[in-house]
Amino acid sequence: MGQEIVRREPLLTGPAAAYRSTFAPSAPEPVPGEPLPPGWEGIYFPFDAAFADLRPDGSPGADGTVPDPGLPRRMYAGEDTRFLRPLCYGDTVEQRTALGAVTRKRGRAGELVFADIERSYLVDGAVAVTSTWHDVFLPASDPAAAPADVPAGEAEQWDWSRRATLDSRQLFRYSALTFNTHRVHYDRAWAQDVEGLPDLLVHGPLMRMLLLDFATLSLPGRTVREFSVRSVSPAFVDRPVTLVGREDADGVRVRALDADHRVLARGRVRTDTL
Repeated sequence: MGQEIVRREPLLTGPAAAYRSTFAPSAPEPVPGEPLPPGWEGIYFPFDAAFADLRPDGSPGADGTVPDPGLPRRMYAGEDTRFLRPLCYGDTVEQRTALGAVTRKRGRAGELVFADIERSYLVDGAVAVTSTWHDVFLPASDPAAAPADVPAGEAEQWDWSRRATLDSRQLFRYSALTFNTHRVHYDRAWAQDVEGLPDLLVHGPLMRMLLLDFATLSLPGRTVREFSVRSVSPAFVDRPVTLVGREDADGVRVRALDADHRVLARGRVRTDTL
């Protein structure tokens, strides 16, 4: 089992300004003392694995939290976050990270290991945000293998929608902002020739932030309290993605859909009631 890792960092406006200018120009400009939009804690506390501890694909190997499961690939599978109180620009935040549940399963490609990483963000000893990050470890990919089936499109009506297409400059900026060295996001030769992907892969945590930004913009005056997201299918550079959402009795449902309305990621938002 990995040990709890404690890091401290001031929430400077620079990282948020860089994210805003690249992905969310309609979000409020970062100002000291003002609250971060929900989910933007994800651009702070960037990856800090030593270079010697990176896997060949650039993902963290020995990171002090998750034991090496003996599988060469590591991917983001989703996240569950609770927002208990605002984090504000200028706050000095303590992040605590520990290993949660670890589960071994067998899939179409062989053995899989699912690992939960538990994070909490504290200000002056009080917990402001908690998050469970879900990672999956996979066997080596076969570039010649047939691509996995993508779930059929959802024939549903949505209350809100917004279209986005992410290019390689944006993927590079997000990798730089979060110190993410996973090569599938910036090394096209690796993505195609080694991983067997059609092109560069959009970051799962970036898709989480885009969905949460979309939900926040669609719900003016509401305070987000919980957000859960699951990656369903890969999203690729230069391919249009449509963000959609609607409110129902259990909260707000959001989806990222491809050009054929097939689900790339699904999320659920819960807010304070009006």
